[in-house]
Amino acid sequence: MTDYTGIDPEGGRIDRRIFSGDELYCREVARIFGRCWLFVAHESQIPQPGDFISTYMGEENVLVVRQRDTSIAVLVNACPHRGNRVCHAEVGRTRSFVCNYHGWSFGLDGQLKAVHEAPPIERSPGFDKRRLGMPRAAAVSSYKGLVFATFDPNARPLEDELGEFRWYLDILLDNDPAGTEFLPGAFKNVMRCNWKVPAENFIGDALHAGWTHDSGARAMLGKGVAPSDSPNTYQINVNGHGWQVNLDYPLGNAATLGDKRIVSYLREREAEVSQRLGPLRARMLAAISSATIFPNLSFLPGQSTFRVWHPRGPHEIELHSWVLVNRSAPQEIKDAYRKGVMMTFSPGGLFEMDDGENWEFVTRVSRGGQARRQPLYYGTGLGTETRHPELPGKVFNGAINDANQRAFYRRWLDLMDLPRSEPAPL
Repeated sequence: MTDYTGIDPEGGRIDRRIFSGDELYCREVARIFGRCWLFVAHESQIPQPGDFISTYMGEENVLVVRQRDTSIAVLVNACPHRGNRVCHAEVGRTRSFVCNYHGWSFGLDGQLKAVHEAPPIERSPGFDKRRLGMPRAAAVSSYKGLVFATFDPNARPLEDELGEFRWYLDILLDNDPAGTEFLPGAFKNVMRCNWKVPAENFIGDALHAGWTHDSGARAMLGKGVAPSDSPNTYQINVNGHGWQVNLDYPLGNAATLGDKRIVSYLREREAEVSQRLGPLRARMLAAISSATIFPNLSFLPGQSTFRVWHPRGPHEIELHSWVLVNRSAPQEIKDAYRKGVMMTFSPGGLFEMDDGENWEFVTRVSRGGQARRQPLYYGTGLGTETRHPELPGKVFNGAINDANQRAFYRRWLDLMDLPRSEPAPL
């Protein structure tokens, strides 16, 4: 793909070739996942020094490690000797990391500590332990429990990157003085789709809910999905991050979990949250909402699924997801959230299976030579930007709107820095 003029977020047209092709994908790995702040962990997953989890930043397997001084380091899980994966555990607690291949050992900070049969290695010219540690992320930063890292030494601070989107994140992360946590364990599964397809779905695709998920909702809850088009629905975007909300159904997302205890818990806390964050954000806590932090972190407020779309080439992702809850919530409420998310958005969840099939076919169809001649339509809601007395960021009227998708691809295009030319026939 050498001509990128078909990618036109402002005009509501996207060339579907962005969902396939190794050349474009390699550029994404370098310019998106090599530059952006990427979510790597929740602090509750690594509470003690020596605690670690294994995750990914793009294609890079990394270890998120709590240091002895309680700071957090993110290490590329690769031995500098012969390139083997150093740690094969997904989660644990350790004093050091030792490579299986030749016995090189590394501290919690990734520095080389010792080598097997050291004398002949250490007397070799040029051997320098200080230069042979595990590679590290250029920067690591947390926002109210969420840990992000970047490989870009020139990246702006995380708080600047999130910008006004922090006002929305606080709805989830700061509605209770005790903060939040991930419940133990994670869902992990593979989908045959391009990573951008689910990311743009969660950033604000209300249109699919009433069609794709209606029959599932009727089977599980006894009623269909509520209409999305009303005066009290908005799409909001900041720096490519997006949040969609329908204020007409303030307990909509929580209700999909099918447990009245969760709805009661949220109602009982509404006055407390209103005092802490204001009435509007208290209402948004459990409203019908969905959100994505650019590029690949998505979540459903009120429903509490929290997920990362890890790219595995242009046609496949590895999905890691967790359940986010208030740390102070009663155990029965945490258990209810866990069960509800398993029923809805897990590998065997009713709504996840609906979505996964669609995402896989979007990717598969976009590989066809004739299908790729026709650009995709992202023009719904053009010209609907508005001002809201309380909502920060760029605000657009209507949940049936492609405004957040257009903002997502505008940010994608800026980071990709693609060569442009005169439009070519598609």
